[in-house]
Amino acid sequence: MSLKNILVYVDDSKRAEGTVAAASELARAHDAHLTGLGIERPPYIPGFATVEIPPSAMDIMTSQRKAVIAKAREIFESVVARAGRTERSAWTEALGPALESLAVRSRYADLTVVSQTTPEMRGTADEDLVDDLVMSSGRPIMIIPYIGAPESFGGSVLLAWNGSREAARAAADAMPLLRRAESVEILVVEPEGMGDVPGADIATHLARHDVKAKVNSTRGLDIDVGDVLLNRAADIGASLIVMGGYGHSRMRELVLGGATRHILEHMTVPVLMSH
Repeated sequence: MSLKNILVYVDDSKRAEGTVAAASELARAHDAHLTGLGIERPPYIPGFATVEIPPSAMDIMTSQRKAVIAKAREIFESVVARAGRTERSAWTEALGPALESLAVRSRYADLTVVSQTTPEMRGTADEDLVDDLVMSSGRPIMIIPYIGAPESFGGSVLLAWNGSREAARAAADAMPLLRRAESVEILVVEPEGMGDVPGADIATHLARHDVKAKVNSTRGLDIDVGDVLLNRAADIGASLIVMGGYGHSRMRELVLGGATRHILEHMTVPVLMSH
């Protein structure tokens, strides 16, 4: 697999420019086409309230939605122009609920790039957008921290491995990135039932794809797996984390906590997730 068609979701927020810049850099590094997606969301209006809303109010709401899309497009086109990628990029728009529109469009891309949810978005309609997209798209999702990504990232990659279906999917989806990386570390946390040398099998598999990776495993740590991953990423200077998303049920992670939820809330570098 190669990355030749990348999709980036763009809104009118402050974090959008950094997300588009990261997606543009990915497209440049992989000689890929980049498509920016803006979504115009119709407002939710209960049926009983429709007759009470004057046409002038509806016109104002429509104008506001159009302004959001126009700003998102301006951000996208400005960033790709500065990067000299205008001829290898395109803008498209969708009308409908954000998750449904984004999940459908992501199925026609090799990779979809989105922004991390900010603390201010909790309690809003977008609070779970990234989580839901990871679960529903069927494609790899790269999440860019709302603080931004390094100008050039992916030179050092941390691959979280537990032998699960989700981890295997993430490793396969990330293969084009792993091949380009200068260094790859496979981190196995609490490797119960994974043989005498946990991580050796996936390291051998990656080597056959020309990915040289070293294996590190940890046991008996009294901290969450998510913190283990973030701490190790910081220790080795990783600029990208690759991991499976929601190996446990999402409800269990919401109630008991889990690595996926923790990483989505506290990431400091871009994260590629597959479910």
